[in-house]
Amino acid sequence: MIRLEIIANRSVEENILDAFKREGVGKYYSKIPTVFGVGSSGPRMGDPIWPEENFALVIWCEKPEAAKIRRAIMEVKKQYPDEGIKIFGSTGVAL
Repeated sequence: MIRLEIIANRSVEENILDAFKREGVGKYYSKIPTVFGVGSSGPRMGDPIWPEENFALVIWCEKPEAAKIRRAIMEVKKQYPDEGIKIFGSTGVAL
């Protein structure tokens, strides 16, 4: 199993979920609706100074699905290169 974490600006959430549908992946996920932090794309704090917010998806899947999810994310990143879309993966066993 592979654990994927996707962190992105809330403005592209719908685009990401639509890309998953096109690829036929990501049917099961956990969503963290509001994520604050600072990354390479700058602060996302949801306050008057840094008003943008991120969201996060956590997905456990097999390697073939992970490759399709990554492809879907890269597709959205090409369309919106400045929105701070990140994907991280690790292998492990759910306990």
